[in-house]
Amino acid sequence: MKRREFITLLGGTAAAWPLAAAAQQPIIPTVGFLSSLSASDRARVVTPFHRGLGEEGFVEGRTVAIEYRFADTQYERLPALAADLVRRPVAAIAAISGTPAALAAKAATATIPIVFAIGGDPVAPGLVARLDQPGSNVTGVTFYTSPLMAKRLELLRELAPKAGTVAVLVNNDSPASLLEGTNAQAAAQAFGVQTLILNASNEEHIDDAFTAITRNRIGALLVSADPLFFSNRDKLVELCARHAVPASFADHEYAEVGGLFSYGASRADAYRQAGIYVGRILKGEKPRNLPVVLPTKFELVINLKTAKMLGLTVSDKLLVAADEVIE
Repeated sequence: MKRREFITLLGGTAAAWPLAAAAQQPIIPTVGFLSSLSASDRARVVTPFHRGLGEEGFVEGRTVAIEYRFADTQYERLPALAADLVRRPVAAIAAISGTPAALAAKAATATIPIVFAIGGDPVAPGLVARLDQPGSNVTGVTFYTSPLMAKRLELLRELAPKAGTVAVLVNNDSPASLLEGTNAQAAAQAFGVQTLILNASNEEHIDDAFTAITRNRIGALLVSADPLFFSNRDKLVELCARHAVPASFADHEYAEVGGLFSYGASRADAYRQAGIYVGRILKGEKPRNLPVVLPTKFELVINLKTAKMLGLTVSDKLLVAADEVIE
């Protein structure tokens, strides 16, 4: 072989090496991440979700890609965001935080696996047929806030016994939030307590709700576990302080920023569990065979500093029962 021919052959082979190496790179799956929450809460949602994925051996950027879509609590945007993920397409959709996100994902596809993490009952709105046997392409995790409204009302009455009427703040754009309002009314009737349902489907409505609280001289407030309220927790806590309204919340994040108390399951643990389920599905398991994960632990967090500011006495019984007391 002549020298010039050998160099030409060598050059052609060398040029092919990068192409061959690229062809051997495995194609990693893409997961769609759909959330009702604001993008400002991204770290609180994504970090535990990543932790769950990691427990199944998936790391973003290395073994899985993730397409993020946040509705910023504007639920009307969810159907378009879900449809965009389906068109890409993605291997699975994680509908994280809020029944509206899960419903939008379910409406967008009957074939792509969907894993939700919500506070509401997944059976009532038709997300799954049964908790133990979801029966379709949808499964997930619930931190089950609706059944806890009676307990939260009982705790609120103990902390603010002089409250004549209790307002219940719900988002009328969310089926789960409306159900919490219904459960709160039923519990209040059993306790002999009057209630006033206040609807808020955007941030401006929250201000209107507190105008109604002042006008009606409401003595206490139950806030439903809705993504809109969670993303506006600083605003809600500030308004409660300004109007001197004792309030009950479902998530400890409210108590951390000055809310009177919270009682509920951990959102972060639910998001981690959702990550685990997505990982298992990427490995080949079917959503219909994965039962909905229910919470096993509920935590009471009391902000003693806020109680003192409101002139409320926290009994020794409650202090002992609390999982955390913020002073």
